[in-house]
Amino acid sequence: MAGEASKTLPLDDIHKQAGARFGDFAGWSMPLTYPAGVMKEHLHTRAHAGLFDISHMKLFAVSGPGAVGLLNRACPLDAAALEPTQSKYTFFLNEAGGIIDDLIVTRLGPDRYMVVANAGNAAADEANLRSVGKDFEATIEPLDRVFLAIQGPEAAEVLEKAGIATDALTFMHGTEPRQDWFMSRSGYTGEDGFEIALPESDARDLVPKLLADERVMWIGLAARDSLRLEAGLCLHGLDITPDIDPATAGLMWSIPKGLRAEGEFVGAEALRSILAKGAQDKRVGLKPEGRQPVRAGTLLTDGDGRPAGRVTSGGFGPSAGHPVAMGYVAAALARPDATFFAEVRGTRIPVGIHSLPFTPHRYRKG
Repeated sequence: MAGEASKTLPLDDIHKQAGARFGDFAGWSMPLTYPAGVMKEHLHTRAHAGLFDISHMKLFAVSGPGAVGLLNRACPLDAAALEPTQSKYTFFLNEAGGIIDDLIVTRLGPDRYMVVANAGNAAADEANLRSVGKDFEATIEPLDRVFLAIQGPEAAEVLEKAGIATDALTFMHGTEPRQDWFMSRSGYTGEDGFEIALPESDARDLVPKLLADERVMWIGLAARDSLRLEAGLCLHGLDITPDIDPATAGLMWSIPKGLRAEGEFVGAEALRSILAKGAQDKRVGLKPEGRQPVRAGTLLTDGDGRPAGRVTSGGFGPSAGHPVAMGYVAAALARPDATFFAEVRGTRIPVGIHSLPFTPHRYRKG
């Protein structure tokens, strides 16, 4: 609501002591950058280990004999097919097939799952879960946790040194290693890394241990955005929204083939209709010529000045060494050799299609 104060992170005082510059994101006062600055924070994460406070995100424990049925109805997901500790990227869809939120669901036991949702959608996601959940014997428990991400090629070694074992986890797996802890090998940077949800008192013990390691640096929201954009990962609210479906977004790989044809999840019929007709637009990676970034909201035209698409995320890629962007173009125009044009401050900039990701993913898959 207008005028409503931003929520503060549980570790707000630690970020202030670290010299963070704050800004509002999804109703939260979030560290945008630290004294090192976005460029150094970004490159440090790619080379070493970056520490992110992502406590604005929301975790829901879903348990009970109806947990599988609830999740299968709420998401295009086969929850029963997940192995213990396995995580899966999925969605809440509306009846039109649009993406209410993108999520990661982890199976923690026969009838216990963890759902990690985005900050700006937390209230809507809980309402959605409870609405669908009325038909199922399942408990939905929002968890009050500090949520930390440690990302980068040295993340595993850093955690091991701090006394947290990581060898049991490979990419897209999660466990509850201690009382009231949830830890997954996942992230939003394209690097190997971990996300750890834990009580505030435990977090206040852990954070100084991590920061005492010279390989670790606090990383703000600005570098988190440039890292995820280089990695070709969508941001809900920009690249995916309730008006964009998984087919248009190029995210059908996340929906098992059997469910595409026969699933009874919310939005299934609408999504089947979209697949039968073919998506009209397509999400693509975009590389502007030169050094000028092309930002979200910029319209794209073809060589004759006709509308061709729009940019949904854009900035400079410190690791890529050039501007990077994502957006949607008409499916018929989404050829690898296509060139579009964006107007930035009165200058017409050529923009080509670029394969995603801009920098290779370096997940530990085995």
